[in-house]
Amino acid sequence: MRYAINYTPSAGDPLTLAAAQWLGRNPFSGEAMEPPATRDLGLHEIAFNTAVPRRYGFHGTLKPPFRLADGIAESLLLRNLMHFAGQHERVRLPQLEVVRLGNRFALGPCEHSEALHLLAGAVVQHFDAFRAPLTEAELERADPGHLSAAQFANLYRFGHPHVMDEFRFHMTLTGPLGPQEIGRFEKVLRRHFEPFLERPLEIANLALFVENEPGAPFLVHSLHPLGSVMSRKIA
Repeated sequence: MRYAINYTPSAGDPLTLAAAQWLGRNPFSGEAMEPPATRDLGLHEIAFNTAVPRRYGFHGTLKPPFRLADGIAESLLLRNLMHFAGQHERVRLPQLEVVRLGNRFALGPCEHSEALHLLAGAVVQHFDAFRAPLTEAELERADPGHLSAAQFANLYRFGHPHVMDEFRFHMTLTGPLGPQEIGRFEKVLRRHFEPFLERPLEIANLALFVENEPGAPFLVHSLHPLGSVMSRKIA
């Protein structure tokens, strides 16, 4: 079993539902969903090119997937996550936009947020004590020979290369696309998501995602509101 600490909007948020339709699965219920009908892409093209993000569910990673260290129970992780969330304030972002990351697409903020960067770093550092060390097979899958020096150091210190100063918040929408597919996917993604991206985004919770067995789809286990009860009432 593996866990991940992410951000995802609430189950009923319109963005959650739009992303679940696009990816073909709702990460709260596990329910399969029909991709949006469009003249520009076939349903099989969408299904094939969203297979990887569909398994992980719609989210922005804060603490990448990890196995629990020996002697750490899920109940202890949950108590700590609840307490940690209560000690950190919500983060308001400018609106999201469809962004291209190499040959993939994602949703990302239109400008950098130092507050979110600091929150992500705090999550990574605090919960590293709960993470089992990477196995040799896991290290090999990370392909360390293709990492920068900073990414290599992150992999061995925190179990993942793209954390701390290498972190960039994003919510993945596709797997890798071929050159002939990028333009068509970008057009469809903008048309599908832009109605839901007109307002600023508030990072209001930390979401615990769970992979029950290797290769299984990740599901939302629980949402943990950020901020003290009093600050949430004021907001």
